[in-house]
Amino acid sequence: MPNLCDLAAVTSSPPIITANALTLVLGEGEGRVTVLDRIDLAVMQGETLALLGPSGSGKSSLLAVLAGLERAGSGSLQVAGEDFSALDEDQLATARRGRIGVVLQAFHLLPTMTAQENVATPLDLAGVDGAMERARDELVAVGLGHRLHHYPAQLSGGEQQRVAIARALAPAPLLLFADEPTGNLDHATGDAVADLLFARAAAAGATLIMVTHDEALARRCRRIVRLADGRVTSDERVA
Repeated sequence: MPNLCDLAAVTSSPPIITANALTLVLGEGEGRVTVLDRIDLAVMQGETLALLGPSGSGKSSLLAVLAGLERAGSGSLQVAGEDFSALDEDQLATARRGRIGVVLQAFHLLPTMTAQENVATPLDLAGVDGAMERARDELVAVGLGHRLHHYPAQLSGGEQQRVAIARALAPAPLLLFADEPTGNLDHATGDAVADLLFARAAAAGATLIMVTHDEALARRCRRIVRLADGRVTSDERVA
């Protein structure tokens, strides 16, 4: 549980994300669906924030827009000093690089690469020196120093998610997004992965934004934003 000094430090920091009137509409004519409906949201540097809501509430779509993986149809979005709403796809990819890490429910590990290679590849693509060494260090930090040369098929679900967390955090991002990161795991493994996710994000000083439908997991965050039908219905601080 954060103390009052921690909360004061977070709330006095400048926003790392500022979203105004974000709207996302999919489909045409009678099939037109409003996925996000004029979302306003400010996220402070260093916060842990849960996006909570039932299936179809818009929480995963909001995460995708905030992370620059999807574009809103209208509204403005500032992320880590960049105007995401004004960038094209190539510019968004450049803006995400090194600033944003993403952990998904599906692990998306490359099956023909070892755990170490999976973590090192995005670093190589970004031109980071010593990518393999950095990947090794991150895997050691998530408890997989003994599995560096194993392929995804040789790893358990929990181990694969640990590799995904290491891959997301290896570039030392300012922002870490996680979409149902324990959804494919059994309860005990999911709890262990959640512990690791919070601990590694804190160690890296990253802002953590997590999508979940799990109230208990959401309450491990300092702040819970609830969504329904594409709208924010409540925004609460967790004591």
